[in-house]
Formats: sequence, structure tokens, C-alpha cells
Amino acid sequence: MNRRASRDGHTEWCGKDHRCGLGEHRSEEIVVDVAGRSRAVLVRVRTAAGDEHAEVRVRVALASSDLAARRQLVGLLGDLRRAVTRAAITARPRPRR
Repeated sequence: MNRRASRDGHTEWCGKDHRCGLGEHRSEEIVVDVAGRSRAVLVRVRTAAGDEHAEVRVRVALASSDLAARRQLVGLLGDLRRAVTRAAITARPRPRR
């Protein structure tokens, strides 16, 4: 991961505009859109403390039946848990002191 910043403090991936503020640097949004069904938005963030993370927003159309919608949510939560766990294991962040 490239942690270098330019002379103005921005990283090479930073949006370098109104997205940055309060010491944070934020990338442009990466959007995955399945028309009418789902949408995911990912933003890379570096905090004022220098920590980096990803912010992910997901919107999925739910079934009209409550039971079917609940089943979708259970599946979605399971998939999200696996994705977040896989990303966390891959990164192997250093423990905080």
C-alpha cells in the first residue's frame, strides 16, 4: 500500500477536493451498480492519524414478502461477514500499542 503523500499532503489516490477535510483524505467513489437491483459504493480513507480503511455502502432491493426479505438479509449479512473477514485477514494490520 502506498502511504506516501505529495507536498500538499494528498496521496496519489486522494480525490484532492471537497472530499478531504478535517485531516482526512478520501478517494473518489468506486461504484458497482446493478440497475434496479443493487448498488455498492467504496471509498478509500486515510484518517488524520494516518490509519487507512475502506468505507463501503451497499443498497440491495429486498423482496416484497417479509420472510423472503429476511432470508435475503441473512444471506447478505453472511456474505458481508465473509468479505470483511477475508479483507481483514489479508491486510494483517499491526496490533495497536
